[in-house]
Amino acid sequence: MAGSSLLVLIDDIAAVLDDVALMTKMAAKKTAGVLGDDLALNAQQVSGVRAEREIPVVWAVAKGSFINKLILVPTALLISAFAPWAVTPLLMLGGAYLCFEGFEKLAHKFLHSKAEDQAEHAQLAEAVADPATDLVAFEKDKIKGAIRTDFILSAEIIAITLGTVADAPLMQQVIVLSGIAIVMTVGVYGLVAGIVKLDDLGLWLTQKPGQMARSIGGAILRAAPYMMKSLSVIGTAAMFMVGGGILTHGVPVVHHWIETVSQSTGGLAWLMPTLLNAVAGIIAGAIVLVVVSAVGKTWKALKA
Repeated sequence: MAGSSLLVLIDDIAAVLDDVALMTKMAAKKTAGVLGDDLALNAQQVSGVRAEREIPVVWAVAKGSFINKLILVPTALLISAFAPWAVTPLLMLGGAYLCFEGFEKLAHKFLHSKAEDQAEHAQLAEAVADPATDLVAFEKDKIKGAIRTDFILSAEIIAITLGTVADAPLMQQVIVLSGIAIVMTVGVYGLVAGIVKLDDLGLWLTQKPGQMARSIGGAILRAAPYMMKSLSVIGTAAMFMVGGGILTHGVPVVHHWIETVSQSTGGLAWLMPTLLNAVAGIIAGAIVLVVVSAVGKTWKALKA
């Protein structure tokens, strides 16, 4: 009997671990859009920081990110325990924010000239090079701004993950939410640290005596700016796909319509939901941006 009970217990543990692994994988997949944007934003946040201070700044932001998640994970568990009805609205809100943020990036790209962006970058470089600039205060401002950005993105990640595990037992919720929080933080800031030091690696290799090392170093230096741009583009596209998917899934009529249309496309059935979700995300982002802009203008008019 004791042996049989032990086998049953082991089987139950294995089943729980399997469920946890499956839910963690689903949550990681759904948060991919936020992850791509998180990488791009946090890598950009250290622009203008002196080369020798880049890693300490990334580490300071990473510590702030862990504190953010120490606040967000228990909050999410409390919502799941005492107000489970709020999970879907929070997910919808997070999805709408993702779409808004993605469309805001598109609007900035097409409504602002390249000259304006270059002027802003030149102004930043000039301020950093100025001996009168308080670099300690500048660095602290960068860190605070990055941690604020991380809080918003972390809230989106936790909300999406909570939607994945909302119906699971409490212990599985704790394991999955904690696991996603740790893996995302370590993964994002580990990659950010690697990205911001790519140019240093390339420069170091170009100073080596071997021709191969110099060639690799030159290739890294040429590729680094394009990698940053690619991360931003991929992150924005993923935001529309993930955010749009959350919104359409929360509206049963639209979700069923997308399934019906996708099934009628034959060989494109695997791709069509993603494309339609992205289109829905772009439309939703445009609507939210218009509403936010109108509210902002009205608020300024009232204050004046």
